[in-house]
Amino acid sequence: MKQYSDLEFLRLSKGQKFLHKLAAFLIGIPLGIWHFIVKIGRGIGDFFAAIGREIADVVQTFVKGDWKTKLSFLVMGFGNIARGQVLRGILFLLFEAVFIFYMVTTGGYWLSMLPSLGKIGPHEEYDPIFDSYTVKFGDNSFKILLYGVLTIFFIAAFIYTWRLNVKQNKIAEEILAKGKKLKSGKEDLRSLVDDQFHKTLLALPLTGIIVFTVMPIFFMILVAFTNYDGSHDGFSSALFTWVGLQNFRTMLTWTGGGGVNYAATFGEILTWTLIWAFFATFTNYFLGMFVAMMINKKGIQFKKVWRTILVMTIAIPQFISLLYVSKMFSLNGIVNGWLVDLGIITRAQAIDFLGSVKNSGLLPRIMVIVINIWIGIPYLMLIATGILMNIPQDLYESSKIDGANAWQQYTKITLPYMLFITGPYLLTSFTGNMNNFNVIFLLTGGAPTNAAASGASGSVGFTDLLITWLYKITMGADSKYYLASVIGILVFIVVAVITLVVYNVLPSIKNEEDFQ
Repeated sequence: MKQYSDLEFLRLSKGQKFLHKLAAFLIGIPLGIWHFIVKIGRGIGDFFAAIGREIADVVQTFVKGDWKTKLSFLVMGFGNIARGQVLRGILFLLFEAVFIFYMVTTGGYWLSMLPSLGKIGPHEEYDPIFDSYTVKFGDNSFKILLYGVLTIFFIAAFIYTWRLNVKQNKIAEEILAKGKKLKSGKEDLRSLVDDQFHKTLLALPLTGIIVFTVMPIFFMILVAFTNYDGSHDGFSSALFTWVGLQNFRTMLTWTGGGGVNYAATFGEILTWTLIWAFFATFTNYFLGMFVAMMINKKGIQFKKVWRTILVMTIAIPQFISLLYVSKMFSLNGIVNGWLVDLGIITRAQAIDFLGSVKNSGLLPRIMVIVINIWIGIPYLMLIATGILMNIPQDLYESSKIDGANAWQQYTKITLPYMLFITGPYLLTSFTGNMNNFNVIFLLTGGAPTNAAASGASGSVGFTDLLITWLYKITMGADSKYYLASVIGILVFIVVAVITLVVYNVLPSIKNEEDFQ
């Protein structure tokens, strides 16, 4: 691509400038992906380098440490207690005791069962008392996987705490070698509400994130490598087992001829999901901005009334409003009734707006985008109103003096300012719309059915997003949780790549100081 100096670029026509910027953006996408891959590689390298440094430090601490430090490698907290830091030592020792007790009583069992996910499934045994065969339940694959994950995280927490214990001994030795005094238990407690108060505040939220966010994600990833479904629920029907990469091959392998082609289905739904996310994001963005500009325009009466009317639509739960709208546009709904009353159509010609009968996906797709505009404009109007009020009016006055019309003011002042401020919001809105379950499921339920993909799990529809398809796969008798987990992982990869690439090219990030 040809490079222009600033003066040469200013001499280009509007069309040439647009094409140059578009080409730069398209070229920047593969470069952004490459930089992302390089960063991942560097991150992995830095991770292993950090582990190497930690291991070297542990070895050095053991070699150069005194007998108290050496004994602390086996009995956590001993060095702290021996040096007078009783509170720290008791906490380390208590954590080690709890860990050993857990691993001996239950943790070791869950870890030993994790490779097989269970050995004895539901089976029949003869009951001599009743002279009949009864079903006996054995292992529970789900519990084995769940508690196995919990045990792995507990082991990771123990390793971290053990490393902290070693580091505390090293620091204590260095402090005493300099002739200084170690902190007492009271000073440690006082520190937790003073200079270390940020750690005290973050302890509970961090624990919650690990337990309720990180662990479930880790569990979901592992499910993708099993055959966990309705026929293999892990307890009452049959045990589920590890299947390796088989589920990913099923989802991503293109099969010719007859049979279910999950790769084609995934590609089609992903394409529609990206199209939906694009239009759902930018139609709301620009129309919400225009509504805010119209309301804020000088001479407009009852500004508060118009804002209140729009805000009231936010107060109504989406569950209620979307179900109501779906009934309005049904075959027997109000809209078709009006068209019949006006003589535009007959009752037999009722328009299938949401694809409840006809297997044509174009009109339902257009409808969900249009209805989403009605839902999203109030949010963008509120955001845009706050930003527009902060644009210096001197810019508009100066542009008027220079002869700029309303369109030029919008393209040269308002839009650049809005895009700079709301760039991160646009990105999060786009990724949020990719996972917008409510609008699609409550309006159409994914309908109309896509006959070409009907063989795939979940009864795929033309308006289905990846998130609604994932939901359908987990429902019903089949309940293919393993495929849903695979889709969840693939969605995460797609969203992560798009987010990181776009985030790194946003003017808000690259030129943060421009509007300060």
